[in-house]
Amino acid sequence: MTFEKTIPQDMPALGDEQVLMEQSRRIRLVICLSMVLIITAKLLFHSSELLRDPDNWWQVKVGLDILASRGIPVVDSYSHTFAGQPWIAKEWLGQVLLATAYKTFGWSGVVFITISAVGLMTFILAWYLSAALKPIVTIAVVMVITFFVSAVYNARPLIFSLPIIVLWTAMLFQAARDRQAPPFWLLGLITLWANLHGTFTFGFVIAAFAGLDFLARVRLSQPRLLAQWIAFGLLCPLVTLINPYGVKAILATFTVASGNEAVAYIGEWNPFNARTDGFIEVLLLTVIAALLVTRIRIRWTYAAFFIFTLHLFLAYSRFQYLWLLLVPIVLAADIAEQFPALSTRKWMGESRDALERAVTKHFHRITGVIVACCFAVAAIFLNFSTVAPSDNTSASGALSFAKTHGLSGNVLNGYNFGGTLIFHDIKTYIDGRTDQLFLNGFMNATVKMGTAAGKPILEKSIEEHAIKWALLEPDDETIPFFNELSGWRKAYEDKFAVIYVNDN
Repeated sequence: MTFEKTIPQDMPALGDEQVLMEQSRRIRLVICLSMVLIITAKLLFHSSELLRDPDNWWQVKVGLDILASRGIPVVDSYSHTFAGQPWIAKEWLGQVLLATAYKTFGWSGVVFITISAVGLMTFILAWYLSAALKPIVTIAVVMVITFFVSAVYNARPLIFSLPIIVLWTAMLFQAARDRQAPPFWLLGLITLWANLHGTFTFGFVIAAFAGLDFLARVRLSQPRLLAQWIAFGLLCPLVTLINPYGVKAILATFTVASGNEAVAYIGEWNPFNARTDGFIEVLLLTVIAALLVTRIRIRWTYAAFFIFTLHLFLAYSRFQYLWLLLVPIVLAADIAEQFPALSTRKWMGESRDALERAVTKHFHRITGVIVACCFAVAAIFLNFSTVAPSDNTSASGALSFAKTHGLSGNVLNGYNFGGTLIFHDIKTYIDGRTDQLFLNGFMNATVKMGTAAGKPILEKSIEEHAIKWALLEPDDETIPFFNELSGWRKAYEDKFAVIYVNDN
């Protein structure tokens, strides 16, 4: 091979291996930036989908209140049913970021910061995958992953954990694979993570699997490095105590898995269902079939990590993204070694095609254009977008009616309207903070209101909580009971919400 034809004129005279490495880095960087631009454009085009969750409202509101009060909540002040009960905003920093974006650019700012987090995740994912897998394979894998992970693309603090968990996993497993000490600067990253979102405890588990992989590789032959891995593992939970709530933030992350009664009623906490998640089932079966047919050899530590994340995938729909994001990162290097045709190393030794030569030659211009396009798209969106949360969760017409007609007192609201009520300073009956509140039989009773035997439960709740009006979705199963209750009448109705008031 003659390298003179492929070396850009502005590159210094380097050894052949260094030239190939530099070319590879330039092409990889352009690919990663291009993927970010594509994903950003796609998400901006469907920006309203990022505000489809009823929790978007209260996540922003909590952040706004923290900014206004310069303090963090320790008891509930947003509901009338559990007012004064212990409640912590364990994702306070993520909520502050969302609130800051809202104060600056409205809901367009919230969408943009959400997309920015996805873009950063995409870049990191593509960068680490492309270190092992050739460009065309990296592009295909990243496109598949970002498509199937899109269910968690939402304006909630979880979105800020995505780039962190990708970087955390990639760096730790790479250190184990290279038989090196874990990068201790990652302790700062998990400290940040602990203040952004409750999934930081998964960081402990990922570090444990990476440490186990390191131990399996070196056994006891390198006690000094092994001691560093043990120290890193012990420091992980300690540094995450650097948050406003201390150990409470860690304990709060386990409430969902400890018999939380709300889990059975919230879709994202339900187990994987092949009947409703057809696309995910196809992907899962395809991966399993590929593992069987290709007879790829997987280290037992990787297999254990695969099974752990697959367990989460099957047990809770919301954790499917962990398996989809992290397993490819862990397995990429081994796949590249066992199938050289897919590897970056083999690709580096091949002749560059016309496109690759153009990228390496005009690298600075191309990257400049891509970055400029990203900034231009962002500026246009932030200045001209009118994106807003879904009408299905906003109840804007109903709340306008309530304000105009002076409706006051305690409200009985549908679950999906809890967020918008909090945002508009109306205390809720129930809302999306079911990881800590609305438990001890409350959630079960609320669900039973919509059953055939629910009328007495509804009447009891109305009396116990001094309910003066109700804000419900048009298909709420308690509506027939409200039509039968003495003194109650339908005061408002549109395609998104219904209001009943108590004339007594």
